[in-house]
Amino acid sequence: MNSKPVVTIVIPFYNCKYIGEAIESALQQTYNHIEVIVVDDGSTQHTELITPYKDQIRYIRKVNGGTATALNTGIVHAKGQYFAWLSSDDAFLPHKVETQVNYMLEKGLSFTQSAYHYMNSLSEQTETIYPKLGSRSDMIHTLLSYCPINGCSVMLGMQVFGKVGLFNPNFRYAHDYEMWLRLLPYYELGCVDIPLIKYRMHEQMGTARHMEEIEKEVAAIQNLHRSALLSLL
Repeated sequence: MNSKPVVTIVIPFYNCKYIGEAIESALQQTYNHIEVIVVDDGSTQHTELITPYKDQIRYIRKVNGGTATALNTGIVHAKGQYFAWLSSDDAFLPHKVETQVNYMLEKGLSFTQSAYHYMNSLSEQTETIYPKLGSRSDMIHTLLSYCPINGCSVMLGMQVFGKVGLFNPNFRYAHDYEMWLRLLPYYELGCVDIPLIKYRMHEQMGTARHMEEIEKEVAAIQNLHRSALLSLL
């Protein structure tokens, strides 16, 4: 009897030329109990890069609605007990899922993140980031100021979505930050202090192209959650 929990890796995809590398990194995990769901958010380019993997993944195509809607589509169709998000321009290290599942099971956690590497457009590693969030009090203050959490380093127990709901599509760019703040009143955030993903910096990344919109969303999200989080202190 299989006692290992299944991890669902959701890869939102929209016109990204790096999608093949992302899928490869998901399929090459040392942890065997995974399903990979690629949610095509109405792409018009690079869809042919997914074709070689369609017998190894679940492929869902939908009308364009933004990353939050693509993540939510993957979650709704997921069969796993844990959720991991992989952006189509990033990559998991081979031991990502195994390391994080074992850590979460050992600690009894439903919400964790990890350190991560930066890489460039040529997939060359450039530097490594170790988020230091400190005590729960320090963590809340930090997260009300900015978001040091890399979304693709996060793993969640699937039951958290039943508790707090899915990603909010009204936040097109900072939906991940909003979710982390929404989770904090209910779940302890654990950190695996070794890098488990490679986060790609390139000219076409959404963070670079939509900075003004992101700043507006971040301010709105902080205002939305500030009183509830400060009440935890």
